[in-house]
Amino acid sequence: MIYWIYATLLKRQITDLPSQICIMISGQDLADAPDSLFSVTTWCNEITAYVARRNPSPAPGIKGLMFHIAAPTPEHLDQYLPAIRKISKVARLHLHIGERQEVSGTGMDVVVAIGKSGREEITACIRKMAQDGVSPESVDENLIESYLTFQYTPDVVIKSGGDHLTDFLIWQSVYSELFFSDVNWKLFRNVDFLRVLRDYQARMRRFGK
Repeated sequence: MIYWIYATLLKRQITDLPSQICIMISGQDLADAPDSLFSVTTWCNEITAYVARRNPSPAPGIKGLMFHIAAPTPEHLDQYLPAIRKISKVARLHLHIGERQEVSGTGMDVVVAIGKSGREEITACIRKMAQDGVSPESVDENLIESYLTFQYTPDVVIKSGGDHLTDFLIWQSVYSELFFSDVNWKLFRNVDFLRVLRDYQARMRRFGK
């Protein structure tokens, strides 16, 4: 009962939601709590609907959610793919694992990238531009962004467990708001997620200025 009351109080404080959220976890985190990805996706849908109901002029809700799972050998996590694919029941799942890609479901876009590195993405981007014969004079930020594999700019990046960030979305997340949670992924609860959303709306974003 106390947990429910606290969650309700937190939700009532949230009126401004981020459009894009990225959550970074490790391969061990996935192994410890594979179903948590589905849970967080459900929480995003729920808080978006909740804020829309309470707002006379509904503000944009959460449009995209991304999970990065750091893993040097992505194929070792294949046993957890069924739990990840459950996301397609409540959202549109874009699954990237190694060189494989899958898309399924409808609704909010949810990207799950396993074993992807930001440095690898930038390297592949430069290589593709070279293959396309792009002249150095024509290279600018917009062109680079058009070649990126993940064309998302998260408003919020969450790292659970209090560990350092990975280099995923190294270009796209330069202006993101960073949140480090001391709670391990397998213990990450809805109230922990709601606290991040509440604190996000209190921040004054400067976008590098």
